[in-house]
Amino acid sequence: MQQPQYIEFKKQRELGEILSDSFGFIRNQFKPFFGAILRIVGPYLLVMLISMAFYMYTIGDIFNFTALSNPNVFDSNFSPLIMILAVIALFASSIAAYVLAQATVLIYIKSYINTKGNPVFEDIQKEVYDSFWAFIGLGILVSLSVGAGMLFCLIPGIYLAVPLSLSFAIFVFLKKDVMDSYQYSFTLIKENWWITFATLLIVYIIVAIATYAFSLPAVIYTWAKMGIFSGEMDAESFGIFNDPIYLLLNIISTLVRFLMNIILLVTTSFIFFNLNELKNFTGTYERIDNLGKSGED
Repeated sequence: MQQPQYIEFKKQRELGEILSDSFGFIRNQFKPFFGAILRIVGPYLLVMLISMAFYMYTIGDIFNFTALSNPNVFDSNFSPLIMILAVIALFASSIAAYVLAQATVLIYIKSYINTKGNPVFEDIQKEVYDSFWAFIGLGILVSLSVGAGMLFCLIPGIYLAVPLSLSFAIFVFLKKDVMDSYQYSFTLIKENWWITFATLLIVYIIVAIATYAFSLPAVIYTWAKMGIFSGEMDAESFGIFNDPIYLLLNIISTLVRFLMNIILLVTTSFIFFNLNELKNFTGTYERIDNLGKSGED
């Protein structure tokens, strides 16, 4: 079988090249790439989807006005304790799934670069688990910073979100610690904030449109079941939260949103390497050094 073409990450790219090479990498590495994600993140993603379905089902009991109007309401399916447990399970599994996915994507790309296109799963898995809590810490730091910025007329939050979105790539590819990755993101993006913002914005729009397209069936089904199209809404229509088809469509929509996030992470990696080349010429120096070694041989 023909070996997939190796894609060089460490070089400068225009916006169009970043997008095309992102999809090219996913296409060329589809089986091992998503295989690694499935093996590492799959169990947590499954728990997240089950927890989400269970949470939405318990939400349905709140809107089941017929059951709640029953004098024996405590004999019904609704239970505050079960709802709290569902929320906790959804929150914990979502954090684990998204953090592990982010770590797996970046560390897979790192292994892909180091091995010239032949990433080693065992090494990836070990590094993902070893760096889990560091990713959590950096994620909290980034979230608090962007959240605080959003409180001040939105603009500071957007300004902070652009460089800090690259801090995870810095943590993995430059092997800096959490605080250094946080601080260096502002140094890396200096004088290139606008082009990075424009690139991220375009990618976000593409991902948002794709996600919305896959979410549309769930939205249409919800409106139809609630009687919005016919104009005949009633209290019983809110029982849709217990509808198996509604739950299935929302699970599919959530899964698609999760996969779209992976595309965003790959694109962010290419953005990082583009900025790193503009500033440090790392890949250029490596290629010159390799040419020198080849000449000596």
